[in-house]
Amino acid sequence: MLLPFVKRQREFTFPVKDHVELGLALDLFDFEAASEVSGTKFYYLKNEAVLLELALINWTLSQLLSKGFVPLSTPDLVRSTVVEKCGFQPRGQNTQVYSVEGTDLCLAGTAEIPVGGMYMDSMLPEASLPLKLVAFSHCFRTEAGAAGAATRGLYRVHQFSKLEMFVISRPEDSDILHEELISIEEELYTSLGLHYKTLDMSSEDLGAPAYRKFDIEAWMPGLCRYGEISSASNCTDYQSRRLNIRYRPATPAVAAAQQPPKSKKVKTTLPPLQFVHTLNATACAVPRMIIAILENNQQEDGSVVIPDVLRPFMGGLGLIKPKSR
Repeated sequence: MLLPFVKRQREFTFPVKDHVELGLALDLFDFEAASEVSGTKFYYLKNEAVLLELALINWTLSQLLSKGFVPLSTPDLVRSTVVEKCGFQPRGQNTQVYSVEGTDLCLAGTAEIPVGGMYMDSMLPEASLPLKLVAFSHCFRTEAGAAGAATRGLYRVHQFSKLEMFVISRPEDSDILHEELISIEEELYTSLGLHYKTLDMSSEDLGAPAYRKFDIEAWMPGLCRYGEISSASNCTDYQSRRLNIRYRPATPAVAAAQQPPKSKKVKTTLPPLQFVHTLNATACAVPRMIIAILENNQQEDGSVVIPDVLRPFMGGLGLIKPKSR
Protein backbone atom coordinates (compact mmCIF):
# COMPACT_ATOMS: atom_id res chain seq x y z
CA MET A 1 0.00 0.00 0.00
CA LEU A 2 1.38 3.40 -0.99
CA LEU A 3 1.28 6.07 1.71
CA PRO A 4 1.42 9.85 1.05
CA PHE A 5 4.40 11.37 -0.77
CA VAL A 6 6.50 13.97 0.98
CA LYS A 7 7.43 17.18 -0.83
CA ARG A 8 7.64 17.21 -4.62
CA GLN A 9 10.14 16.00 -7.12
CA ARG A 10 12.56 18.75 -8.00
CA GLU A 11 12.11 20.13 -11.51
CA PHE A 12 15.43 20.55 -13.33
CA THR A 13 16.11 23.07 -16.09
CA PHE A 14 19.24 21.25 -17.27
CA PRO A 15 20.18 17.66 -18.16
CA VAL A 16 20.31 15.54 -15.00
CA LYS A 17 23.38 13.45 -14.19
CA ASP A 18 23.40 10.31 -12.07
CA HIS A 19 25.54 9.99 -8.94
CA VAL A 20 28.28 8.08 -10.76
CA GLU A 21 28.81 10.82 -13.34
CA LEU A 22 28.60 13.51 -10.68
CA GLY A 23 30.91 11.70 -8.27
CA LEU A 24 33.58 10.95 -10.83
CA ALA A 25 33.56 14.53 -12.12
CA LEU A 26 33.85 15.86 -8.55
CA ASP A 27 36.55 13.30 -7.68
CA LEU A 28 34.42 11.71 -4.95
CA PHE A 29 34.62 8.02 -5.96
CA ASP A 30 37.05 5.52 -7.39
CA PHE A 31 35.33 2.37 -8.59
CA GLU A 32 38.12 1.30 -10.91
CA ALA A 33 40.80 1.06 -8.24
CA ALA A 34 38.37 -0.65 -5.84
CA SER A 35 37.60 -3.21 -8.53
CA GLU A 36 41.30 -3.99 -8.88
CA VAL A 37 41.86 -4.17 -5.13
CA SER A 38 38.66 -5.84 -3.91
CA GLY A 39 36.48 -6.75 -6.91
CA THR A 40 33.26 -5.46 -8.41
CA LYS A 41 30.68 -3.65 -6.26
CA PHE A 42 33.35 -2.13 -4.03
CA TYR A 43 34.33 1.53 -3.98
CA TYR A 44 36.64 4.16 -2.56
CA LEU A 45 35.11 7.35 -1.19
CA LYS A 46 37.36 10.38 -1.64
CA ASN A 47 37.57 14.03 -0.66
CA GLU A 48 34.18 15.57 0.25
CA ALA A 49 32.44 12.17 -0.03
CA VAL A 50 34.35 11.05 3.07
CA LEU A 51 33.21 14.18 4.91
CA LEU A 52 29.66 13.56 3.71
CA GLU A 53 29.68 9.97 5.00
CA LEU A 54 30.92 11.04 8.43
CA ALA A 55 28.50 13.98 8.52
CA LEU A 56 25.54 11.72 7.76
CA ILE A 57 26.55 9.32 10.53
CA ASN A 58 27.27 11.99 13.14
CA TRP A 59 24.22 14.14 12.37
CA THR A 60 21.89 11.14 12.41
CA LEU A 61 23.46 9.89 15.63
CA SER A 62 22.99 13.30 17.27
CA GLN A 63 19.31 13.28 16.32
CA LEU A 64 18.74 9.83 17.78
CA LEU A 65 20.65 10.52 20.98
CA SER A 66 18.30 13.45 21.57
CA LYS A 67 15.39 10.99 21.32
CA GLY A 68 16.80 8.72 24.02
CA PHE A 69 18.54 6.07 21.92
CA VAL A 70 21.66 4.44 23.37
CA PRO A 71 24.61 4.26 20.93
CA LEU A 72 26.46 1.05 20.10
CA SER A 73 29.30 0.04 17.80
CA THR A 74 29.05 -3.63 16.88
CA PRO A 75 31.42 -6.46 15.82
CA ASP A 76 31.64 -7.13 12.09
CA LEU A 77 31.94 -10.89 12.62
CA VAL A 78 29.21 -12.95 14.30
CA ARG A 79 28.63 -16.65 14.82
CA SER A 80 26.49 -18.38 12.20
CA THR A 81 24.13 -19.62 14.93
CA VAL A 82 23.31 -16.01 15.85
CA VAL A 83 22.72 -15.17 12.17
CA GLU A 84 20.26 -18.06 11.93
CA LYS A 85 18.47 -17.17 15.15
CA CYS A 86 17.91 -13.65 13.83
CA GLY A 87 16.18 -15.11 10.78
CA PHE A 88 18.92 -14.98 8.14
CA GLN A 89 20.31 -17.88 6.12
CA PRO A 90 24.13 -18.02 6.36
CA ARG A 91 24.50 -20.95 3.96
CA GLY A 92 23.13 -21.85 0.55
CA GLN A 93 23.64 -20.94 -3.09
CA ASN A 94 21.81 -17.59 -2.98
CA THR A 95 22.74 -16.52 0.53
CA GLN A 96 23.39 -12.82 1.11
CA VAL A 97 25.80 -13.67 3.95
CA TYR A 98 29.58 -13.94 3.67
CA SER A 99 30.98 -16.86 5.69
CA VAL A 100 34.58 -17.23 6.87
CA GLU A 101 35.83 -20.56 5.58
CA GLY A 102 36.90 -23.04 8.25
CA THR A 103 35.07 -21.19 11.05
CA ASP A 104 31.52 -20.68 12.29
CA LEU A 105 31.85 -16.92 11.75
CA CYS A 106 29.97 -14.73 9.28
CA LEU A 107 30.23 -11.07 8.28
CA ALA A 108 27.14 -9.27 9.57
CA GLY A 109 24.82 -7.92 6.88
CA THR A 110 23.06 -5.59 9.31
CA ALA A 111 23.57 -4.42 12.89
CA GLU A 112 20.35 -6.06 14.07
CA ILE A 113 22.22 -9.39 14.09
CA PRO A 114 25.02 -8.50 16.56
CA VAL A 115 22.67 -6.28 18.58
CA GLY A 116 20.09 -9.05 18.91
CA GLY A 117 22.89 -11.46 19.78
CA MET A 118 24.09 -9.08 22.50
CA TYR A 119 20.89 -9.83 24.46
CA MET A 120 20.78 -13.57 23.73
CA ASP A 121 19.72 -15.64 26.77
CA SER A 122 18.84 -12.49 28.70
CA MET A 123 16.10 -11.94 31.25
CA LEU A 124 15.26 -8.24 31.34
CA PRO A 125 13.34 -6.37 34.04
CA GLU A 126 10.11 -4.88 32.76
CA ALA A 127 11.17 -1.46 34.04
CA SER A 128 14.06 -1.45 31.53
CA LEU A 129 11.71 -1.71 28.53
CA PRO A 130 11.59 -0.44 25.92
CA LEU A 131 15.30 -0.58 25.17
CA LYS A 132 16.05 1.87 22.34
CA LEU A 133 19.43 1.31 20.71
CA VAL A 134 21.17 2.82 17.69
CA ALA A 135 24.08 0.82 16.31
CA PHE A 136 26.82 1.90 13.93
CA SER A 137 28.20 -0.96 11.87
CA HIS A 138 29.77 -2.02 8.63
CA CYS A 139 27.42 -4.19 6.59
CA PHE A 140 28.54 -6.93 4.22
CA ARG A 141 26.29 -8.55 1.60
CA THR A 142 27.04 -10.91 -1.28
CA GLU A 143 24.20 -9.43 -3.37
CA ALA A 144 23.84 -12.81 -5.04
CA GLY A 145 21.87 -12.55 -8.28
CA ALA A 146 21.99 -8.74 -8.39
CA ALA A 147 22.98 -7.29 -11.76
CA GLY A 148 22.00 -4.67 -14.32
CA ALA A 149 21.66 -0.90 -14.46
CA ALA A 150 19.73 -0.85 -11.17
CA THR A 151 22.93 -1.83 -9.35
CA ARG A 152 25.08 0.90 -10.91
CA GLY A 153 27.58 2.78 -8.76
CA LEU A 154 26.81 2.92 -5.04
CA TYR A 155 23.28 1.60 -5.25
CA ARG A 156 24.05 -2.07 -4.57
CA VAL A 157 27.46 -2.77 -3.05
CA HIS A 158 29.14 -5.47 -0.98
CA GLN A 159 30.17 -3.26 1.95
CA PHE A 160 28.73 -0.09 3.45
CA SER A 161 28.33 1.84 6.69
CA LYS A 162 24.94 2.12 8.38
CA LEU A 163 23.18 3.34 11.50
CA GLU A 164 20.42 0.98 12.58
CA MET A 165 17.75 1.51 15.22
CA PHE A 166 16.90 -1.56 17.30
CA VAL A 167 14.18 -1.70 19.94
CA ILE A 168 13.34 -4.36 22.52
CA SER A 169 9.85 -3.95 23.95
CA ARG A 170 6.91 -5.51 25.71
CA PRO A 171 4.54 -7.24 23.25
CA GLU A 172 1.73 -4.76 23.86
CA ASP A 173 3.99 -1.81 22.99
CA SER A 174 5.56 -3.00 19.73
CA ASP A 175 2.92 -1.64 17.32
CA ILE A 176 3.13 1.92 18.67
CA LEU A 177 6.94 1.72 18.74
CA HIS A 178 6.91 0.57 15.11
CA GLU A 179 4.97 3.72 14.23
CA GLU A 180 7.49 5.77 16.21
CA LEU A 181 10.43 4.31 14.27
CA ILE A 182 8.76 5.08 10.94
CA SER A 183 8.05 8.62 12.12
CA ILE A 184 11.72 9.08 13.08
CA GLU A 185 12.87 7.86 9.66
CA GLU A 186 10.49 10.26 7.91
CA GLU A 187 11.62 13.14 10.12
CA LEU A 188 15.27 12.47 9.28
CA TYR A 189 14.71 12.30 5.52
CA THR A 190 12.47 15.38 5.54
CA SER A 191 15.23 17.31 7.33
CA LEU A 192 17.61 16.32 4.51
CA GLY A 193 15.16 17.74 1.97
CA LEU A 194 14.47 14.41 0.26
CA HIS A 195 11.34 13.59 -1.73
CA TYR A 196 10.20 10.13 -0.69
CA LYS A 197 7.28 7.75 -0.38
CA THR A 198 6.47 5.31 2.41
CA LEU A 199 5.31 1.82 1.46
CA ASP A 200 3.36 -0.61 3.66
CA MET A 201 4.87 -3.84 2.33
CA SER A 202 2.72 -6.82 1.41
CA SER A 203 3.22 -10.13 3.20
CA GLU A 204 4.89 -11.72 0.17
CA ASP A 205 7.63 -9.06 0.35
CA LEU A 206 8.47 -9.72 4.00
CA GLY A 207 11.52 -11.63 5.13
CA ALA A 208 11.20 -14.48 7.61
CA PRO A 209 11.54 -12.40 10.83
CA ALA A 210 9.17 -9.54 9.97
CA TYR A 211 5.51 -9.50 11.01
CA ARG A 212 5.05 -6.10 9.35
CA LYS A 213 7.42 -3.88 7.40
CA PHE A 214 7.43 -0.38 5.95
CA ASP A 215 9.94 0.71 3.32
CA ILE A 216 10.85 4.29 2.44
CA GLU A 217 11.95 5.04 -1.11
CA ALA A 218 13.58 8.32 -2.11
CA TRP A 219 13.39 9.89 -5.55
CA MET A 220 16.73 9.54 -7.35
CA PRO A 221 16.49 11.73 -10.47
CA GLY A 222 19.75 10.52 -12.01
CA LEU A 223 18.47 6.95 -11.87
CA CYS A 224 14.99 8.14 -12.96
CA ARG A 225 13.25 6.13 -10.24
CA TYR A 226 12.62 5.76 -6.55
CA GLY A 227 15.19 3.76 -4.60
CA GLU A 228 14.84 2.15 -1.20
CA ILE A 229 16.71 4.05 1.51
CA SER A 230 15.28 2.42 4.63
CA SER A 231 12.95 -0.17 6.09
CA ALA A 232 11.30 -0.57 9.48
CA SER A 233 10.20 -3.99 10.70
CA ASN A 234 8.27 -5.30 13.66
CA CYS A 235 9.57 -8.84 14.22
CA THR A 236 7.31 -9.47 17.23
CA ASP A 237 8.68 -12.55 19.06
CA TYR A 238 10.27 -14.29 16.03
CA GLN A 239 13.83 -13.36 17.02
CA SER A 240 13.34 -13.27 20.79
CA ARG A 241 12.15 -16.90 20.91
CA ARG A 242 15.18 -18.06 18.94
CA LEU A 243 17.59 -15.84 20.87
CA ASN A 244 15.80 -16.53 24.18
CA ILE A 245 15.30 -12.89 25.17
CA ARG A 246 12.66 -12.65 27.88
CA TYR A 247 11.39 -10.27 30.53
CA ARG A 248 9.55 -10.72 33.79
CA PRO A 249 6.46 -8.54 34.19
CA ALA A 250 6.42 -6.45 37.32
CA THR A 251 4.63 -8.09 40.26
CA PRO A 252 1.25 -6.38 40.82
CA ALA A 253 1.02 -4.50 44.13
CA VAL A 254 -1.23 -6.07 46.74
CA ALA A 255 -4.00 -3.78 47.93
CA ALA A 256 -3.80 -2.85 51.61
CA ALA A 257 -7.20 -4.38 52.35
CA GLN A 258 -6.01 -7.68 50.91
CA GLN A 259 -2.76 -7.84 52.87
CA PRO A 260 -2.74 -10.68 55.46
CA PRO A 261 -1.83 -10.11 59.11
CA LYS A 262 1.86 -9.57 59.70
CA SER A 263 2.07 -12.74 61.78
CA LYS A 264 1.25 -14.92 58.77
CA LYS A 265 3.78 -15.83 56.11
CA VAL A 266 2.92 -14.74 52.59
CA LYS A 267 3.73 -16.99 49.66
CA THR A 268 4.65 -14.78 46.72
CA THR A 269 4.24 -16.01 43.15
CA LEU A 270 6.29 -14.27 40.49
CA PRO A 271 4.57 -13.71 37.17
CA PRO A 272 5.81 -15.99 34.38
CA LEU A 273 8.56 -14.87 32.02
CA GLN A 274 7.46 -13.58 28.63
CA PHE A 275 9.28 -13.18 25.33
CA VAL A 276 10.00 -9.60 24.28
CA HIS A 277 9.28 -8.14 20.86
CA THR A 278 12.11 -6.82 18.68
CA LEU A 279 11.95 -4.07 16.06
CA ASN A 280 14.55 -2.65 13.70
CA ALA A 281 14.68 0.34 11.37
CA THR A 282 17.28 1.94 9.15
CA ALA A 283 18.38 5.37 10.32
CA CYS A 284 21.09 5.97 7.70
CA ALA A 285 22.41 3.62 5.03
CA VAL A 286 25.28 5.77 3.78
CA PRO A 287 25.63 4.87 0.06
CA ARG A 288 21.93 5.28 -0.74
CA MET A 289 21.85 8.57 1.16
CA ILE A 290 24.85 9.84 -0.80
CA ILE A 291 23.08 8.91 -4.05
CA ALA A 292 19.93 10.80 -3.06
CA ILE A 293 21.82 13.90 -1.91
CA LEU A 294 24.11 14.13 -4.94
CA GLU A 295 21.38 13.55 -7.52
CA ASN A 296 18.75 15.82 -5.94
CA ASN A 297 21.10 18.66 -5.00
CA GLN A 298 23.15 18.87 -8.21
CA GLN A 299 23.57 22.22 -9.93
CA GLU A 300 23.93 23.07 -13.60
CA ASP A 301 27.68 23.71 -13.23
CA GLY A 302 28.22 20.21 -11.79
CA SER A 303 28.46 21.32 -8.15
CA VAL A 304 26.33 19.81 -5.35
CA VAL A 305 24.66 21.71 -2.51
CA ILE A 306 25.10 20.22 0.97
CA PRO A 307 21.86 20.00 3.03
CA ASP A 308 21.77 22.68 5.72
CA VAL A 309 21.60 20.24 8.63
CA LEU A 310 24.85 18.52 7.56
CA ARG A 311 26.97 21.65 7.13
CA PRO A 312 28.01 21.97 10.81
CA PHE A 313 29.25 18.37 10.58
CA MET A 314 31.32 19.16 7.46
CA GLY A 315 33.25 22.11 8.84
CA GLY A 316 30.72 24.57 7.42
CA LEU A 317 31.08 23.33 3.84
CA GLY A 318 27.97 24.21 1.85
CA LEU A 319 28.94 23.29 -1.70
CA ILE A 320 30.96 20.56 -3.38
CA LYS A 321 32.56 22.29 -6.34
CA PRO A 322 34.23 20.84 -9.44
CA LYS A 323 37.99 20.59 -8.96
CA SER A 324 40.26 23.03 -10.78
CA ARG A 325 42.17 21.40 -13.59
